[in-house]
Amino acid sequence: MADIKINLLPWREELREARKQEFLKVLISLVLLAAAIIFGGDRFYNARIDTQQARNAFIDKEIKVLEDRIDEIKLLQQKRNELLARMKVIQELQGNRPVIVRLFDELARRLADRVYFTSLQSKGKSITIDGVAESNNRISSQLRNFDESNWFEKPNVTGIVADPSNGPQASRFKMEVQQSTPSAKEVD
Repeated sequence: MADIKINLLPWREELREARKQEFLKVLISLVLLAAAIIFGGDRFYNARIDTQQARNAFIDKEIKVLEDRIDEIKLLQQKRNELLARMKVIQELQGNRPVIVRLFDELARRLADRVYFTSLQSKGKSITIDGVAESNNRISSQLRNFDESNWFEKPNVTGIVADPSNGPQASRFKMEVQQSTPSAKEVD
């Protein structure tokens, strides 16, 4: 038999070239597909992020509106409390008006003979009285008068100084009494 020589190189070369072309086509298709998937994912997540940012902006705007309302409510509550405080002061003044009148009336009624007051100072329930008496016995009499009153309690002389300009036995005195408000039965 004779040697037959077949040249397979060009055929193999063409097959190799065809496979290479097919591999490149598949590779390019996969790269394009991957790029499309990445681009689509990026668009999808960017759209989600934009939507969430829009929601956050809306919530921030609503929070600002609510904070403004809260500030307005606090301001209204402060005004309300100020008005209530004013009303309370007015009611106390209205309620104390008869008491103050009655207190001065009682001071005049309890004034001992030959004693006169030069000044009165009130601080809370404490009343400080400066006065002049004909003698120390008149000061004692004044203490007894305050002690007998339902409107005063705890009379106490804090100082006595001789004052001959008002008489030979005259004295300047300073005393403190506590104001008390008697019940309606004690007043009558």
